[in-house]
Amino acid sequence: QVQLVESGGRLVQAGGSLSITCAASGRDFTHHAKAWFRQPPGKEREFVASITWSSNNRWYADSVKGRFTISRDNAKNTMYLQMNDLKPEDTAVYYCAVDGSGSYYGGPQENIYDLWGQGTQVTVSS
Repeated sequence: QVQLVESGGRLVQAGGSLSITCAASGRDFTHHAKAWFRQPPGKEREFVASITWSSNNRWYADSVKGRFTISRDNAKNTMYLQMNDLKPEDTAVYYCAVDGSGSYYGGPQENIYDLWGQGTQVTVSS
């Protein structure tokens, strides 16, 4: 069974850093675009970052550009999000997403991604 499992979310203070991980199993997603989305409490899910299969291109939401870095290790079937200079508005459940079809290059469009994890909670206190 295909699974995406996020881990690493926790409570951090504003200005701090945190890295979260998405571990995939059941399929090899080497040639599949991946992304991170987040959903703040009481708000709509929003795009955070995306990465092509070869890591030759990345996309970031304006709100996180310069602070967050998306990366992946295809040998480990794993994706990461390094978050620096965290702000209270970064508080959200963070979800990993994968283009299960392998048909898309990547990007911020939510409908590219049809495989989703359960999410990991990141809370930033001021």
